[in-house]
Amino acid sequence: MFGCQQILINADPSLRGILEFLCGESNKLHNCGTYLSRQLYFKTGKIPSKFDLHRELKDNSHFQAMYSHVSQQCLTTVAESFKSYLGLLKGIKKGTVNQRPKLPNYRKPGLNLVTFPSADVKLKPNGLRFPLGRQVKAWFGLDAFYLPMPSNLEFKTIREYRILPRNGAFYLELIYKVESVQTDVDAANVLGIDPGLNNWITCVSNVGTSFIVDGLHLKSLNQWYNKRLSVLKESQPQGFWSKQLSGITEKRNRQVRDAVNKAARIVLNHCIENRIGTVVFGWNKEQRQEINLGSKTNQKFVQIPTGRLKDRIAQLCERYNIQFVETEESYTSKASFLDLDELPTFGEKLGAGTRTQVPSKEAPTRRAEGWKESGKRVKRGLYRSKDGFKINADCNGAANILRKVAAKLGFNLNGVSRGALIAPLKVRIWAVQESPSL
Repeated sequence: MFGCQQILINADPSLRGILEFLCGESNKLHNCGTYLSRQLYFKTGKIPSKFDLHRELKDNSHFQAMYSHVSQQCLTTVAESFKSYLGLLKGIKKGTVNQRPKLPNYRKPGLNLVTFPSADVKLKPNGLRFPLGRQVKAWFGLDAFYLPMPSNLEFKTIREYRILPRNGAFYLELIYKVESVQTDVDAANVLGIDPGLNNWITCVSNVGTSFIVDGLHLKSLNQWYNKRLSVLKESQPQGFWSKQLSGITEKRNRQVRDAVNKAARIVLNHCIENRIGTVVFGWNKEQRQEINLGSKTNQKFVQIPTGRLKDRIAQLCERYNIQFVETEESYTSKASFLDLDELPTFGEKLGAGTRTQVPSKEAPTRRAEGWKESGKRVKRGLYRSKDGFKINADCNGAANILRKVAAKLGFNLNGVSRGALIAPLKVRIWAVQESPSL
């Protein structure tokens, strides 16, 4: 498997000019490839291959403005996007895709990603050498530019280099090979994860542990960003953008990426420390897009990157040989775990593998006929069972997510203790200390 590391490029004016030139030419070449692909599709219903685009545009001025392999990578991306479009159309016919895709369109004027294969980048005493090609050397007298080599990676493990322009800044993305890590875990030990808003993820295991990753700080960051965005765009025309907007957007995006990585690492470390070999994540497809909690709450909920967190946890599980299971979570927050309420919609395990998809048999859009829960959520964060026993509401949901797949995957949930359901440890992402239990 492969990993990705992003490094902010502190570019002086001359280096910044080179990067802007490259990314600008990449954007124009991308649009040239898109034009040819769209016209061929409109006339014949077919799409060109990446080799067709390479051959047709090899004499294009934008193609020649970059190193040949870099230009080919740009056009390969265009060809792959059209190939994916045809694949989605086939998915609609088969019924595996619900929304009709749009034909790949042109990019707006600006900057685009530039990709260098590892074979073209050399490690020199003054850093990584990125070639610019003969045409640029003839125009500007430059044949290469240099960027520092990160000290935490080995040069020979890097497979690809990307210059990524984003919100007025440039990043160096390094794609490198990651070796699997053997860990001492037991597949019978399982952790259930229930995603939320104030409590970003609530985790309960069958080894008697539970914890909550706090989401209030992340929600606060989004609130500040949205408020500031509204102030800066007030009385401005549609599509208005500025350096200040780019700055606050980039700051917010960095904080979000940091939160995703730290939360995922918290989950992984907990699994390794407690020998947990299976992670079950409760997830309803498109739940963030279709949810209706009011306009203000919708904005907070949709912008919390829980989907990215789920994918990051799955990536770490794959690397550390921990099984990752995804299951629908209908009625898990309403049903009482202590009373073993029936869960109306059960998942069905599909095949074996590190990451297992467990979809629902029916969409949980309406209440199951004749079904009624034994307990009740009495107030925010508190659930009362049939016998009056009070537990954390989110822990009740996480434990029920484990019940969704326990019978199918053969998990023993006797280790889910009442103490873990009552008093989960609350972990704050950007704090060194962990807060007392709820």
